[in-house]
Amino acid sequence: MYSRSANKTGIVHIGVGGFHRAHLAYYLHLLKKGGGAPAWNICGIGLREADSKLRDIFKIQDHLYTLMVKHPNGKINAEVIGAIVDFKMGIEDPEPVIASMADADTRIVSLTITEGGYNFNPNTGDFNFDNPDIQHELQHPLEPKTVYGFLTTALKRRRDAGLPAFTILSCDNIEHNGDMARKMLLAFVQKQDPDLAEWIAQQVAFPNSMVDRITPVTTPTDIETLALTYGIQDAWPVTCEPFIQWVVEDKFSNGRPAFEKVGVQFVPDVEPYEKMKLRLLNAGHSVLGLLGALYGHTTINACMEDETFTTYLRGFLDAEATPVLGNIEGIDLEDYKDGLLERFANPNIKDSVSRICSESSAKLPKFLITTLQENLATGGNIQCATLVIAAWCYYSDKGIDKDRKPIEIIDAMGAELHEAAKRTETDSLSFIKQESLFGNLAKNQRFTRLYHDRIQKIYKDANIKRYMLELL
Repeated sequence: MYSRSANKTGIVHIGVGGFHRAHLAYYLHLLKKGGGAPAWNICGIGLREADSKLRDIFKIQDHLYTLMVKHPNGKINAEVIGAIVDFKMGIEDPEPVIASMADADTRIVSLTITEGGYNFNPNTGDFNFDNPDIQHELQHPLEPKTVYGFLTTALKRRRDAGLPAFTILSCDNIEHNGDMARKMLLAFVQKQDPDLAEWIAQQVAFPNSMVDRITPVTTPTDIETLALTYGIQDAWPVTCEPFIQWVVEDKFSNGRPAFEKVGVQFVPDVEPYEKMKLRLLNAGHSVLGLLGALYGHTTINACMEDETFTTYLRGFLDAEATPVLGNIEGIDLEDYKDGLLERFANPNIKDSVSRICSESSAKLPKFLITTLQENLATGGNIQCATLVIAAWCYYSDKGIDKDRKPIEIIDAMGAELHEAAKRTETDSLSFIKQESLFGNLAKNQRFTRLYHDRIQKIYKDANIKRYMLELL
């Protein structure tokens, strides 16, 4: 292990989940193993009460954790990662978090806060000022609650101290994630401090990035395997697949680690790559997840062991997702899709369907519904995606699979989705009339005719596989 005591913290990261620890922190670990990046340790930040569990574990383990890379053949590579050297809870005491961001050594603030953390209306793309936490922050700038309050206060402190701005680096699965972070932050700051908004617009870089690595939820079995096989006691290791990718626009305010030395690809424009990933991998996951949940499959690899699901997924990728992508420099889309199917089928990953389906209201508008809307605009194929939307309605309404077993639904909009879905039997379009999610789909006759047909069938007997087979 490289030295961790004398090194500076150059990155403050908000949202230290499994993905961050398997991705950005892992890339930094590789760089440090090679003798580079002495000034680029990570300080993690928790802004949710649930983050206290990781905080407590990190205290005991000196912020070390194990990354377990699971290969399809059953092999596991376990490696202790030391790139994170500190962790602070913003909800308990905002000041240490603000001070870390405002510190002269901090040059990047990175984010994995999920789609919902950006606080935007998925239909209009506008900032949601109705959020009670946002209203609190606007009135009490020194008592931040969300990422926007913390970033604003820290950047103001840096400006007032004559320090250069840090880069805000989004690592979330949102198209134009850097642009989105910039738009949302500036909307917030413009309300709180217009002069500061102007400084941020001129000084802060928000590079777009595309990130990719499947990182399932850690299970008790993982912890036991690590202890028995490798002799490592770790209360919260991270599991992941072997594949890893990161494509980033090379636009930084105040320097960056030499990540290109460990495989990160820096490009002038990341848009084609992020669109490819969101419309193929993320949308593909949602296709398997929602249909699989209704059928009773519990993991993504179980879906892939079912020929109907594998064929259906490939049909969606080929006929509906690929036509909206165009050519992507340096990428063979057929090879990429072949690789996706292999990754999804990895029997050693066992990514849960419930994790993939969680927060679908934040995911599907960006992953799937945009593809459907583009195909409607061009006369393209919408068969597979429409069945998935109908399945989402039934899933939100009934919450049971084909054997009438309850489905765990995790979604911030769960109550709203259920209320809209339960009216479907008297109004077949009730679910898709939620314009914040579906835009004007309820007014598109081509879509509504097909959707109505799918709804009638699913509500008749919930035999999801039969209706999948009809489309193959």
